[in-house]
Amino acid sequence: MTNELKSNSVNILGIAVDALHMESALTHIAAALSQRRKGYVCMIGVHGIMEAQRDPRLAQIYTRSTLAVPDGMPTVWLGRFQGFPQMQRVTGPDLMLEIFRRPEFADCTHFLYGGKEGVAEELRASFSKRCPSARIVGTYTPPFRDLTVEEEESVAAQIRSLNPHIVWVGISTPKQERFMMRLLPLLESTLMFGVGAAFDFHTGRIKDAPNWVKRAGLQWLHRLLQDPRHLFWRYLRNNSAFCWNIAMQLTGIRVYPRSEIDRGFAGRSRAACDN
Repeated sequence: MTNELKSNSVNILGIAVDALHMESALTHIAAALSQRRKGYVCMIGVHGIMEAQRDPRLAQIYTRSTLAVPDGMPTVWLGRFQGFPQMQRVTGPDLMLEIFRRPEFADCTHFLYGGKEGVAEELRASFSKRCPSARIVGTYTPPFRDLTVEEEESVAAQIRSLNPHIVWVGISTPKQERFMMRLLPLLESTLMFGVGAAFDFHTGRIKDAPNWVKRAGLQWLHRLLQDPRHLFWRYLRNNSAFCWNIAMQLTGIRVYPRSEIDRGFAGRSRAACDN
């Protein structure tokens, strides 16, 4: 990551979120691929920020990411408050679709990891129709538990044999961030993306919110109404704690220093999108 990008980040409870919009995010991603800069991209919203308050290891994973993308209007509002008026929300589903459909990424190959049984294959078929140039070389549906060491090594071997440029990880936060941090050194892939529920959005299992709902910062409510049993307690715990801690930060009652760990992954690189 360049010094310019490091300096253009927002401090949200000690987590550095890059002051990006869709076009700038895509520009940085294209540069990382063409320059063979190996790393992973994190989509950061309220849930991830609050998980990082409870788990310093997750905060370090975010700090080491190639990009920490603002996924959620609260991150955007705080970015604009801190002097970045150009900052816009960049969600995992939207970023994924843009990379698949844009011609500058047409030569990239992709691997889909995540979703319930059959979802990744359904997504593969869907993108093949929507984006005829899409080159999805493989999929993997993980169990609803942490992989064993042997299973993780087997997945890494499968991905290495297919040699994709990009690996899309569609599981929950913070599992997907920890998975990317562990697996990337075992791969020759250039970038991994943690896109959460993007697989379910693009296969229609989760209905997307209208744009006005997103701009109002109410997509969490739209999601909650679709799946209250799984999301109610998470939103109640995280949203209330987030508002309290942000009030402490903005009033100066509490200081949240950023981590000093350098951003970017120092693993091996490979030729990107060159097949």
